[in-house]
Amino acid sequence: MGVRIITDSASDITQEQAAKWNISVLPLTIRFGDEEFSDGVTIDNDMFYNRLIETDTIPKTSQVTPFAYEQAFREAINAGDEVVCISISSKLSGCWQSACIAADEIKCNRIHIVDTMTVCVAEMILVERAVQLRDKCFDAEMITGEIEKLKNKVQVIALFDTLEYLKLGGRISAAAAIAGSILSIKPVLSVRDGEVSVIGKARGSKNGNNMLMQFVGKHGGIDFTMPYCISWAGLSDVMVRKYIADSRALYKVAPEDLPVRRVGPTIGVYAGPGAFALAFFPLQ
Repeated sequence: MGVRIITDSASDITQEQAAKWNISVLPLTIRFGDEEFSDGVTIDNDMFYNRLIETDTIPKTSQVTPFAYEQAFREAINAGDEVVCISISSKLSGCWQSACIAADEIKCNRIHIVDTMTVCVAEMILVERAVQLRDKCFDAEMITGEIEKLKNKVQVIALFDTLEYLKLGGRISAAAAIAGSILSIKPVLSVRDGEVSVIGKARGSKNGNNMLMQFVGKHGGIDFTMPYCISWAGLSDVMVRKYIADSRALYKVAPEDLPVRRVGPTIGVYAGPGAFALAFFPLQ
């Protein structure tokens, strides 16, 4: 009996990376007006950001359906596998609820579902840790228990160019979005209690970098024995490379060896171009 790890595209795990890790990534739906796409399947990162920049249409996202989860669960169960389903925060999407509906329909005790209470690159490193445990022959119950513990420890900090996309997507209030519109201030965000929270304001990349380093220092540093990752949104990685260079003291490896991923369409809808994020497990 094997362990099938299933997650959603809000984790920013590409289909290519999913194949390398031998996991399943179920795509959320991206809509530009009447046009509908499957994240990472019928629309890739370049296509998405080009559309986001060039069109006046504000894209919308839709959760993975219960039917899609049920299909994935049944395929795994029929193959004799156990399932560990790792989901975006239930406070940010209905994916977790869809997974629960699907599991209830199947009624099999080999399906385990984790509400990560986080998103994006933080969700990604929880999935990566689950993959590591699976490859060490942990069973589904043991993996689920470990991820449930780790989801309370994982940290993520993000620097956005603007909060406009989050406001338009209904993920923060209009009042909160004003914070990023004055004097070119860059909002600094994290995820707290499963929801996006503005934790500061940075004027310029240098100030943003200082806040990044302070955030990591506050948590005792990065545990490099565990997964960690940097992500960026948009068509160019110039800004993320600058942040990496400016915060080089945080890392134990050369900049070119850091795990860097691009924010995909599901989260790009709300982040917009120019966002940067770091997710890690702290030492303390």
